Amino acid sequence: MTDHFIEDKTNKVEVKVEGLEGKVDFNDLKSGGFIKQRQKDMFAVRLRCPGGRLTTDKLVEIAQIAHKYSKKGVVHFSFRQSLEILYVDYKEFKAVVAELEKIGQKVASCGPRVRVPTACGGCEYNPNGLTDTQKMAQMVDSKFFGTPTPHKFKTSFSGCPIDCARTKEMDFGFQGVVEPKWDEADCTGCTICAPACKEDAIVSDQDTGMPIFDPKKCLYCGDCIRACPTSAWKAKRYGHIVRIGGKHGRHPVEATTVCEFLPDEKVAEAIAKTIEWYNANGKRGERIANTLKRVGVQKYLDFMASILKGIERPFNDTGAVKLQGV
Repeated sequence: MTDHFIEDKTNKVEVKVEGLEGKVDFNDLKSGGFIKQRQKDMFAVRLRCPGGRLTTDKLVEIAQIAHKYSKKGVVHFSFRQSLEILYVDYKEFKAVVAELEKIGQKVASCGPRVRVPTACGGCEYNPNGLTDTQKMAQMVDSKFFGTPTPHKFKTSFSGCPIDCARTKEMDFGFQGVVEPKWDEADCTGCTICAPACKEDAIVSDQDTGMPIFDPKKCLYCGDCIRACPTSAWKAKRYGHIVRIGGKHGRHPVEATTVCEFLPDEKVAEAIAKTIEWYNANGKRGERIANTLKRVGVQKYLDFMASILKGIERPFNDTGAVKLQGV
């Protein structure tokens, strides 16, 4: 099909890059991280930046390479935290890749495979962060990047319920949470936790000032823990809310929550087993959201039972209760 807005009407180019030698279709180049632009002979070279993180030294080195090979001297930071060098002539692919390899920078592949994970800053430096999202992103990149799947498979990690990494829009998303625990012995009835809770899950008893807690409203954000001046509110456990089958695009789908408080040590196993299920049940060219719709979420949950078993909601679905040393 001819695209009248593309200057280059051809659909194949002759390239000599490791793994892409010979006359190659534009779609094959895109799978390798070389994305056709509308201008004749020009491509965007997408770099692999798990979690959106680069050292300052590498950023300077990439800038020098981009300045050398981009015909317009520009880069683009994609919505999924990749850095793309724009306006690269395909005849210079081999030289670009060689220089990137010298600084230890890899090109990110596209296509039907596990993509580079995205992540917020997490608990390393963000006051709201509850989980080490950057560590998780590096783990996914080293263990699973490039694994073949029926369609693209995107993962993301958000460190708290603000969900900057949009886990509800990912094929497989992980959002950090903390289960609050109240210690009556340390509570002075100061009432600070009540206004600190943006979900109105905590109100103060009018007589004692002690918290009245509604677990159904709790988002496990930890605001009460951070606000408490006497550490009466404590962290009982940290973990991840796990969501599957989300996507954006022309026909967005909101992911389904399948687990709350999955611990760090089970994240890799959950990803591996989900990929196994997807490859066994998904059709070629089918996003996992559509596979789940066709096969059924329950089939997936049955397959994942060995990992998700015993990881339950921290609170019963009860109304507000006066706490007594939970």
